[in-house]
Amino acid sequence: MIFQLARLPSPIGEMLLVSDGQAVRALDFHDYEARMLQLLRLQYGPCTLTPATAPAEVAEAFEAYFEGDLTALDRIPVQTGGTAFQRLVWAALRGIPAGTTTSYGRLAAQIGNPTASRAVGLANGANPVSIIVPCHRVIGANASLTGYGGGLERKAWLIAHERRVAVPVQQELLA
Repeated sequence: MIFQLARLPSPIGEMLLVSDGQAVRALDFHDYEARMLQLLRLQYGPCTLTPATAPAEVAEAFEAYFEGDLTALDRIPVQTGGTAFQRLVWAALRGIPAGTTTSYGRLAAQIGNPTASRAVGLANGANPVSIIVPCHRVIGANASLTGYGGGLERKAWLIAHERRVAVPVQQELLA
């Protein structure tokens, strides 16, 4: 398969955006490029990445997200490979509201398989579309930050960013 690779700046490091011209296929950070390439190979087989400019709507959505519009990424179309179970988990991840977190066990229960928390964790770890499919919003049952493909410092930053923006908005709505 042939995909386009664009580079986007962000407050937490350069992001690598892989698309097919219609939808985002992968998103990761520059220092995790090897991980991203491995996930692409697992999902699609051999891939060729051609340098490209990020689609304007995707670049604008990320800019808006980092400036505080936490719903901006919801509009970005995503298409992934993966197993049916992985795609089910990834779809459920997109339903976690910004500014909140959930555990692997709660996510497993939400998709109708309450004993599958480990499988949910594995699917979460295989998520090829970081941030847009917000795997960073899943934490340990004891509220600890657990693994994140982009590193725990980025996970902590993303959660803090979303909470900084979401909590004042929620309080304003309740007033």
